[in-house]
Amino acid sequence: MKMKVPIIDVKRQLNDIKSEIDLAVSEVLKSGQFILGPAVKKFENEVCKYIGVSHSIGCASGTDALMLALMSIGINPGDEVITTPFTFVASVEVIALLYAKPVFIDIDPKTYNIDAEKIKNAVTEKTKAILPVHLFGRCADMDKINSIAKNNGLKVIEDCAQSFGAEYKGKKAGALSDVGCFSFYPTKNLNAFGDGGIVTANSDEIAENLKIIASHGLKEKYNSIRIGVNSRLDSIQAACLSVKLKYIDKWNNQRVQNAKLYNQYLKDTDIITPSENDIKNSVFHQYSIRVKNRDGLKKYLSSKGITTMIYYPIPLHLQDAYKYMGYNEGDFPVTENISNEIISLPMFPELREDEIKYITDKIKTFLKK
Repeated sequence: MKMKVPIIDVKRQLNDIKSEIDLAVSEVLKSGQFILGPAVKKFENEVCKYIGVSHSIGCASGTDALMLALMSIGINPGDEVITTPFTFVASVEVIALLYAKPVFIDIDPKTYNIDAEKIKNAVTEKTKAILPVHLFGRCADMDKINSIAKNNGLKVIEDCAQSFGAEYKGKKAGALSDVGCFSFYPTKNLNAFGDGGIVTANSDEIAENLKIIASHGLKEKYNSIRIGVNSRLDSIQAACLSVKLKYIDKWNNQRVQNAKLYNQYLKDTDIITPSENDIKNSVFHQYSIRVKNRDGLKKYLSSKGITTMIYYPIPLHLQDAYKYMGYNEGDFPVTENISNEIISLPMFPELREDEIKYITDKIKTFLKK
């Protein structure tokens, strides 16, 4: 019997908490405070407590969170920011938009995060920051990254868009560096009903910079003290996120359990699945496997009603917008190899075991062809 299994189903989650969401939205509507109202402040305080930081500043998107973070630490034209070519373009476009230079480092073949061992050789006089991405819900090697940053006087910005709730040695993503950047896009582990983001920091100076930059550079009304932008998390989204934040640990645990089931059902195949360390250390924004005939598998699963995604088919250094940087095919072999093999299977907290069994049975059938 053919099933239809989406890559993510946000409606299942909403069904479980709809009455709470309806109440939260209703309270904001009754308050008439839609921008920077009490619902936003409440959510910011809740994030501070959950992440374990002194400050969090809501903003309009995860991309804006990254832009605000770079601006808050003083990234200027010509500065270099070390990051990964294996991520969504937002992680890099914000660097380019500030006329700074992204400097790519190849990834670790096991974690798919930036290879921290290779960072120190890329540091120059122009390097101002390191921007690791906690890809697919697993934190990068922050001890090594922070050590390199400290030894070279650099700032570290965590791209936590895919890792809300993830931990690294007992500390939450977003509390592991100078600045943490989160996205609440509807597909994320903690998701809004539209765009939204937040920036976390412990430094009072950075937090003050973030607040001013996010509000047109204003410290007081009608007096811009620096160039800023307009980036705010609206009150309705904040109220909904406050409801969902109560469930994030439960939902992340369900993702981990789903990953364990996938690994169990795929253990006797040639598929490269997430490692045991991934199981322990990831919140599985994505469950990604590697297979030689990736495109053939994707097409076959689609014919069986199973939606899959490829994150990411073209590394950033090979995309048209970044050809000006002068990188060539072969410059980052690990990234390029994984880009040709990786495929993400359906993953969300409400995914059922019978759906996982159906997906893995179809994968095994394909592999026998």
